[in-house]
Amino acid sequence: MKKINELKMVFDSRSVNESFSRVAVSAFSSQLDMTVEELGDIKTVVSEAVTNCIVHAYKNTIGKIYITCSVFEEGIVRITVRDRGCGIEDVEKAREPLYTSVGGDRSGLGFSVMESFSDKLRVRSKVGVGTTVTIEKRICGKTK
Repeated sequence: MKKINELKMVFDSRSVNESFSRVAVSAFSSQLDMTVEELGDIKTVVSEAVTNCIVHAYKNTIGKIYITCSVFEEGIVRITVRDRGCGIEDVEKAREPLYTSVGGDRSGLGFSVMESFSDKLRVRSKVGVGTTVTIEKRICGKTK
């Protein structure tokens, strides 16, 4: 795959930045002339990944969230969302629908939603080091 463009950003794990990241990544990705549905998928996966960082990785503290968004000639968008938070003890368990480590009003569907709106989802995590979520989506677009 040949990369044609890339965006990198770093921001604080504050709730207000979730919507900023969603809009920034979707605007950047839109250079592939995607459909409204594809644009919505990108917004959803970014929103879920960033919300996981805010709610789970940093819990009651503020840390940095790192996003890289790459666009490839083949019509693929690769989004990497990384934190240096607490990490996930059991990634497979965390990917199970309805599992949540914090309880309350959290539905435990974040990874399931990301997986359903993307073509590939990879989660790497180490306790005490942080988590990296990589999402790939092939864009069919309006004119392809």
